[in-house]
Amino acid sequence: MNKHRTDWIRRFQGYTMVIIAATMWGLSGTVAQTLFHGAGFEPGWLVSVRLLVAGVLLLAMVAIRSEAGAILTIWHNCRDRMQLLLLGIFGMLAVQYTFFAAIDASNAATATLLQYLGPMMISCWLALRLRRWPTLFEGGGVLLALVGTTLLVTGGHGGELSISKVALFWGLASAVTLAFYTLYPARLLQRWGARTVVGWAMVVGGVGLSFLYPPWQVTGTFSGQSILFILFIILFGTLLPFFLYLDSLRLIRPTEASLLACTEPLTATIAAVVWLGVPFGVAEWVGAACIITTVVLLSLQPQTAKTTGPASSQPQEGVG
Repeated sequence: MNKHRTDWIRRFQGYTMVIIAATMWGLSGTVAQTLFHGAGFEPGWLVSVRLLVAGVLLLAMVAIRSEAGAILTIWHNCRDRMQLLLLGIFGMLAVQYTFFAAIDASNAATATLLQYLGPMMISCWLALRLRRWPTLFEGGGVLLALVGTTLLVTGGHGGELSISKVALFWGLASAVTLAFYTLYPARLLQRWGARTVVGWAMVVGGVGLSFLYPPWQVTGTFSGQSILFILFIILFGTLLPFFLYLDSLRLIRPTEASLLACTEPLTATIAAVVWLGVPFGVAEWVGAACIITTVVLLSLQPQTAKTTGPASSQPQEGVG
């Protein structure tokens, strides 16, 4: 009985940690929308600052937990070095920028839901790569994702878009870059662990984007509220939920964590509608439900040998 009670407590703690992490990620998108639309900040500037500060803090925590020199070892091998640079630029930087650009062009709810098409794209890519027909779960997920996306971007009005073409482009680009970010670094993660890889990917991405959006060249309006919102995105929208999610994997299964991570788009949608007054009709809610159900189906499908990356140890925006 005691063992059963202890196991239940551990699982409850794991569930709570994932839900808190996913909720923070969802709220960070809504906070970013406020900075873009209300205070005039640019997505590129916010992403460069977010990646640099969060990446440095994450690596500092890794260095404190282990030896300070251990985080530098990843750069000694030429192949690891090249993969890390590619991950930082075409993975971390790309997925963060496209996501925030989609928020800037539309709203946090739409951007988050469009990014959650990434798992569907991963399933399609793996089916093509392995030269096999999609499973029942994958086929149902793809169909639901297509229906959900159509309802989301048209509002149920046939071929007429309810969001701009720019927003649709950045949203779909965010899903594509998420798929790359998930699949590409499997080898790096196995060799060095998620904290070290993601920390350096953030720093690389932040440094790369700083050439276009230097952190010291601010276009937005600083105020007490905007400073708090920026700190929230860095600390409570990046660093803390990342650790909560990773730590939860000691207590619950990755499949359970992936399912609970669907709290993120739900939180982003509710926060955008209630807090920011984003118009969301019946068609948009049905579309959101279809996309979230897609992620649930793909998480529930029987596990087969497949290549995974950071998404196996953290959710989408998590590094959203």
